[in-house]
Amino acid sequence: MIFGKKDHLVGLDIGSSFIKLAELKDTGKGLSLHKFGMARIKPGLIVEGRVVDMETLADKIKALFKSQKIREKNVAISTGGHSVVIKTINMAKRSEKELHDAIHSEAEQYIPYDIDDVNIDYQILGESEFSPEQINVLLVAVKKDLVAEYIELIHMAGLNPRIIDVDTFALQNTYEILPYESHEKVTLLVDIGASKTSLNILKAKASLMMRDTVSGTNQFLEEVANSFDISMEEAEQAINGETGDLANHEKIQEIGLKIAQLWCSEICEVVNTYQSSSNDEVVEKIILCGGGVFLDGLKDCLLSELEADVSVINPFEALIVNENKFPDSFITKAGPLASIAIGLALRRVDDK
Repeated sequence: MIFGKKDHLVGLDIGSSFIKLAELKDTGKGLSLHKFGMARIKPGLIVEGRVVDMETLADKIKALFKSQKIREKNVAISTGGHSVVIKTINMAKRSEKELHDAIHSEAEQYIPYDIDDVNIDYQILGESEFSPEQINVLLVAVKKDLVAEYIELIHMAGLNPRIIDVDTFALQNTYEILPYESHEKVTLLVDIGASKTSLNILKAKASLMMRDTVSGTNQFLEEVANSFDISMEEAEQAINGETGDLANHEKIQEIGLKIAQLWCSEICEVVNTYQSSSNDEVVEKIILCGGGVFLDGLKDCLLSELEADVSVINPFEALIVNENKFPDSFITKAGPLASIAIGLALRRVDDK
């Protein structure tokens, strides 16, 4: 039985290019990958994290569940983008109730939205490095209309949204179960999606700095589309080598390298900002995930600019994987795209 109880969830990652789902099974010897599936969605169904065509997207989710023969209806989903605000704030130590009241009364100064328009949550990260009388608190605010939008979408798909997480935290869930040598090293997780890039600097599983940018693989598609005066769909076909001649291929490579260098500059800026304010601590590892990892030149650019190990995430390393069901070719293609779905599948019904 999956997890042996009725508290397990299907992780459903709804991106603006792909929807991904994952279901895990407890074998007694560790977690195994029970189900995993992906489906591409048309451009424009989700724009800047907001659902534009609810019915079409709900049908796409239904079809993906059906194709993977998943009967479980309880799901964990996540959101991201500009409608989500994540801040680490410093507060005086106090009782749990006093802290709760203080955070909700003071949150407005940290959030660029009307306080009545957002749902607020927080997590105590530990004692401040500056004073034993202070604590660091991770503050999260999500616009209520975004939450309502995704709840409606999941209900339309015939599912039960039991947990709504944040993309960055779902990725961190996956990172924390990976069999890396040490989580004590300062590590930067970089998730490059279609329309946004999320950066999370960690040490000992605690977030030290988070940033979101509007960079993503859509930049590459748009540059190619504009250069050749073609549609986004045709640009994607050209990038995948399905159309065009050698000259076009070389031009696409030039565009890709330019985009990779732009992303590299943005990542380096975040790393340098952290290192300039971190008492000589340096980022030792950079772990890449998302569709952007397939862009040639990004890894090499980061290696040339930063003194850090750079690798592409493989979330399946932490799981027992049936090679007959999920061959190496699948792992190579799906690995960089699967982390958030797997991080969500690790959640339980009653998790905070």
